[in-house]
Amino acid sequence: MRLKLNGTDSEVQDNLTVVDLLKSLHIEPARVAVEVNMQIIKKCNFNEYVLKDGDMVEVVNFVGGG
Repeated sequence: MRLKLNGTDSEVQDNLTVVDLLKSLHIEPARVAVEVNMQIIKKCNFNEYVLKDGDMVEVVNFVGGG
């Protein structure tokens, strides 16, 4: 399955949930926001939301500062 991940074409396995994708990228789900096709996915739905071929996924890391 092909996704556009943070603006880059990526090949991933089929039937991935958002949390599966994040784990495959070694990203801690609690520390990011995820948008799929310009819709923010709530953290409580990361385990349920199944990505589809052609989805545009943006993963945004939170950065602390002061």
